Amino acid sequence: MIAAFEHFRPHHEELRKRLVRSFLAIISATIVAYLLIDFIVAFTMQPLFSAYPELEKLVYTKLTEAFITYLKLSLLVGILVSFPYILYQAWMFIAPGLLDHERQLVRLIVFWATFLFAGGAVFAFFIALPQMLTFFMSYAGPNLEPLPKLGKYLTFVARMVLAFGIAFEIPFLMFMTSRTGLVSKHYFKKNRMYFYIAIVVLAFLLTAGEITATVLLALPLFGLYEAGVISAKVFGKEKEADQEE
Repeated sequence: MIAAFEHFRPHHEELRKRLVRSFLAIISATIVAYLLIDFIVAFTMQPLFSAYPELEKLVYTKLTEAFITYLKLSLLVGILVSFPYILYQAWMFIAPGLLDHERQLVRLIVFWATFLFAGGAVFAFFIALPQMLTFFMSYAGPNLEPLPKLGKYLTFVARMVLAFGIAFEIPFLMFMTSRTGLVSKHYFKKNRMYFYIAIVVLAFLLTAGEITATVLLALPLFGLYEAGVISAKVFGKEKEADQEE
């Protein structure tokens, strides 16, 4: 027992070092984000003010709401900013135990997963969110005055960005399942209708039932799904060729 513990002790120490560094990176980035919170909040509110220029400010109805909301937003920004460093620490921990081809595979996974998530987040904030806000604020009029709450609005924005970021991982997951042989290259093409229904349900759940948001999320997901079908088909041909050789 003691010998086994001594054998794994260097790995335990290395893991603790990497975790501590990652935690300190998150804390440091969160502190910096809180110091710049006025700029971050103004940047986040810009799509709402652009969608409804008559709206000049948001409101909060609880004494602690603004403070807690700012802390949550700072932590979220801190995690996003420090995420590349966290991935680097994870890579430095697992890389020594991987073979060359395994290292290449991990690099591929990390790169495309990060790229697609970032693409989904950018699409959500700069394209989908302004369209949704324009639609929602169109109900304002002489008899309806919009008074968006700070906490609710920032939660809505964060939820949309995360939902689109996660959803944009779909073609990459399809490619990886085909590459690893979990499904055949024709599987996604044959079951397209079922996956389309699943995409609509997923978009509805991720957007908390907002119909406009559901449509704006589902439409690009259909395109991403078709991109995944094509990549799975192309990769399937390469895989069959390798087996024949």
